[in-house]
Formats: sequence, C-alpha cells, structure tokens
Amino acid sequence: MIVPIQVTAVTLVFVALVGPILNTFGFGWVVMMAVAVVFGTLAYALPSWWYGTFGLREDHLVVHGGLVMRSSREVPLSRLQAVDVVQPLLMQVFGMAELRIEMAGGDATAVRLRCLPRGLAERLRVAVLAHAAGLPGRSPEAPEWPFYRLPFILLLGALTFRVPVLLSFILLLMLATAGAVFTEYGVIGALLPLTLGLLRYFWGPLARYTDYYASLSSDGLRLRYGMFQRRMQTVPPGRIQAVRVVEPLLWRALGVARVEANVAGYAGERQGDSATLLPVAPRRRAFALVNELFPESEAAHVPLVPNRGPVPSLVGVDERLFVSSRGLFCLVTEIVPVERVQTVRLVAGPLARLTGRAAVDVDTPPGPVRARAAGREAGEARRFLDALVEYGRRARVPAAGTERWATRSTLSRRPSGRPPRGEAGADTASPEVGGPGTGSPGSGEPETGKTGTPDTPDERGASEADDTPGR
Repeated sequence: MIVPIQVTAVTLVFVALVGPILNTFGFGWVVMMAVAVVFGTLAYALPSWWYGTFGLREDHLVVHGGLVMRSSREVPLSRLQAVDVVQPLLMQVFGMAELRIEMAGGDATAVRLRCLPRGLAERLRVAVLAHAAGLPGRSPEAPEWPFYRLPFILLLGALTFRVPVLLSFILLLMLATAGAVFTEYGVIGALLPLTLGLLRYFWGPLARYTDYYASLSSDGLRLRYGMFQRRMQTVPPGRIQAVRVVEPLLWRALGVARVEANVAGYAGERQGDSATLLPVAPRRRAFALVNELFPESEAAHVPLVPNRGPVPSLVGVDERLFVSSRGLFCLVTEIVPVERVQTVRLVAGPLARLTGRAAVDVDTPPGPVRARAAGREAGEARRFLDALVEYGRRARVPAAGTERWATRSTLSRRPSGRPPRGEAGADTASPEVGGPGTGSPGSGEPETGKTGTPDTPDERGASEADDTPGR
C-alpha cells in the first residue's frame, strides 16, 4: 500500500509545482513529464520497499534498508528506552500504524518502522518488550491495571482555565467587537496571530490528549491518547529519570495538576511530545503516579526545608528522593530519585558569594525537569550536596539495572523496616511537599491505580506467573 501512496504523492507535488511552468510549452509536455515521474518514482519506491526488511534475532532487532546506499542496523533490545505505536489519521483509515522504538544514545538512534499493519505493529511491540524484559519473544502481553482516564470535560475546562488562554480569548473578542462596531479592517492583522496562538495552545493540546488513558503493567507505564493521531506509548520500568508536578495559579483553585517527566531515550522534538505523563489530573492522583513510578519511595514523606530568600521555595532530600518546590503563581514540585542523579553542582555567583548564599543544581537527562535548590545559605547548600552524594552512592547497586526488568531481582531494594504501600503502618504523618499555603500531595494517603497488586517488578512478575506463562 505504501508504494502507490508514495507514487501518488510525488506525482501530485510535481504537477502542482512544476506543471504550471511546463504548461507554457503545452499540455502534452505536462502529461509526458507526469508519466515519467510516475515511472521514475515507482522504479525507486518498489525496490526500496522490497529491500527494506526487519526482524528479531535473539534479543536484537535487525533492520535492513536503502536502495542506493544500503544500511543494516542491529539494535540490542536490552538498551530499549520506550516503545510507541502511532497512528496518524491517514494510517487509521487504511488500518496501518508506525512502530517507534526509542534507544539510548540521542535523537538519531530511534528506530521507526512505518506503515505496518496495525495487528503486526501491536504484535511486534509485545515481542520487543518481551525481549527487552528478558523473556521469550512469544510471551503474551503483560496484563495491565487501569490507573486514570481523563474526562473530556475536565480536559476542556483545564485548557480553558489558564491565564494566557483566557486573556487571549478576551482580547480576541474585544478586537473583533471593535472591528465590527467601527468598521475597522485593520484589526484583522491582530486577530490572525491571536487566533493562531489559540489554535496552538488550546486546540493542539485538546486534540492531542482527547481520550487519554493511563495504565500500569509489569512492562511499565502505558499511555493511550489522541483524537486525530492515536498513540500508545509504553515507558518500561526505570526509564523515567525525574518528574515534576505543575500547578498553575487557576488550576490550584480546581485542585488539578499536570505531571511531566524526563524520559531517557527521548531526544529533540520527541522529548517535548512525550514528556507529559498526565496532562490534567486531580492533585492527589498526580502524586500517586509519582509513587508508582518510583517504587519504595513516598514524595509526601520527604522532610522539606524552606529558604529565607525573597522567593519562597522548599527543598528536601532523603535516602530515596530529592524534592524541590518553588513558584508563587505557578507552583512546580520537582522530584528526582537520588540514584538517577547525573551530577550535583554547587553554584554561587559574585552577588551570591557576597550574601553568603549558593544554589545546588541537580542534573538529570534532558527534559522539562530542572531540579535545583536556589537561594540557600552556603552551609545549608553544602549539607544538601553532601547528603545527595552520600544517598546516591548508597542507592546505586552495581548489579541493579533497568535491562531485562522481568528477570532481575536486584530491582527491588525495599528496606526491611518499611512495609509496602497499602499495608498497615504505611501511612504516617508527613510534612507538606507543596509550597506555602498548599496541602500535602497525598495527605498521607496516596492513591493507587490498582488494588491487590504488588508494588515492585519482582512481586508483579511472581503474581503474574500464575496466570500467564513467562510473564
């Protein structure tokens, strides 16, 4: 199916762009050149499709392609970062899909298998995840537990209830009314950029996150969303490096928040498209997802220390998490597991040194999260840095990793003195993680998206083995 589509697209573009020029020589020239373009495109597209093959060899994905310059890629699935099945509107019409496999190493390492039958794309996604988890490629798909489904009314209200959107909409109505009353056509020059801005910041997120559904499985976090472009995104365990919970001023009145993350493997434009884990959700549900993403930790239990500067902020660190909360109009809570910290820096400019203050920057892989403790006294900043280094050294287990997560027992490191979430004694009083004037994220009772399910990958794998062979 892809060969006729390519031939048709190239021919239409040729006729639209070059046809008017050739028309000066006569209609026959246009027809003759269009036929030549059809056969030329067919001579290139058909062999390219024929020589483009892919398959699984043990735990490697092998992709061959190219006509003039042949290429062969062998990708170890143990380095897999994320798997997405994407269906643009045209592919939905023809029952096709694109499989995107994100690998560690940057923007040029992603594998994209376009125009696959949807059933084949789904089966290949399951096989790829099974190989990456260390299981046989024919293992059935891991079961999942529903976590959150975004109501359309909540999405619509949250996108409308934002200061830039409201101001732009009010200004648009005022300009349109003034142009109609005073018959001033010059306002069209101002209406056009406002309309384009509303389409981008209102209609764009509305179309992208319609029918948003998040679920949890032993293969990681699964996200399904999209109005015109359906997407199923699977982020395996351990690939999320840092999380932030964003609460704009008007959203705090509604009690909702947005969850964004730094996901290893996504780079460039794909990082921005895939950074949002929950576009809109109740605040308690947002922090419940954080607890699911980072097992054996509770963001609400991290003791936070306020600063004494003009801009209020809260910072805390324990043996599992680094948490910072800042912002007056838009409250941003950033959470980084200490074992995922790449570097820690103590920063003090000339003015900060004069006032005896410093900042602690916590670096993670690229993404929206930029965790830092700013405006701290020099001694306090040094203590935060030393604590992060020490906790990070303890948290990093040399034998633990994110590869083959279904067969690695070292992924679980629950302290013996702390019960799992949901058991008696797990809910204790905790300091607030939000900023001043806000409540605790989970109020000591973090919600979970499933009931009766284990919390660590090993416990999940053990419970699933009874129902599904190999999983």
